[in-house]
Amino acid sequence: MGKNLIQQRRGRHRGRFNVQSHKFRGDIKYGSDKEMHGTITEIIHDPGRSAPIARLRSKDNKTIQILATEGIAVGKKIMFTKSRADVESGNIMPIGVVPEGYPIYDIEITPGDGGKLVRAGGSSASIISHDPRRTIVRLPSGQFKTLDSMCRATIGVPAGGGRPEKPFMKAGKKYWARRPKGRQYPIVRGIAMNPVDHPHGGGSHQHVGKPSSVSRGAPPGRKVGNLAPRRTGRR
Repeated sequence: MGKNLIQQRRGRHRGRFNVQSHKFRGDIKYGSDKEMHGTITEIIHDPGRSAPIARLRSKDNKTIQILATEGIAVGKKIMFTKSRADVESGNIMPIGVVPEGYPIYDIEITPGDGGKLVRAGGSSASIISHDPRRTIVRLPSGQFKTLDSMCRATIGVPAGGGRPEKPFMKAGKKYWARRPKGRQYPIVRGIAMNPVDHPHGGGSHQHVGKPSSVSRGAPPGRKVGNLAPRRTGRR
């Protein structure tokens, strides 16, 4: 009797397939305050994210965590504002008042949701054009998205953009980098396994040995390969 497949064990939400919640340094949200001033008190590393976190303390002693902007430092003043005159790197404001061409990140999809889009280190979107109530934003993928002009975003580029440039010299480094995000590494091919461990395993050399297309309703132990494909093979 072989082991359960990786996708079967991952579905049970146990052990090494869990995302370690203690590796995340809390929620990153803008909060409900539309206009506020605060000071950066700390910049911390978050293993679960590609960008560092900046802790912001307001005048009424509230603490808010935001994604750190590139070039930010402890002691810098950050403003939650609606004024077009306050367009400065690190400030948070509605995208409707940001001039065209400015880089932005951590963009809200609906006003007040706290920021959902463009949160990876080094990535940024840009303002393309404005309508009376809508704003067109170009995302890092090249896609254009139309959003409510009252959705907030941070001016600038999130810090941590140079991380992918440093190579992983050992497999162990890659394992521990992916571990806090709940991503499996390394991923072993099914054809390299034994027949008791995977439907593609076994054989005198590494090949699937049978049609790799499976139906949509196949049981979990068999549901590997091409899942309900429209077609297979060369065109």
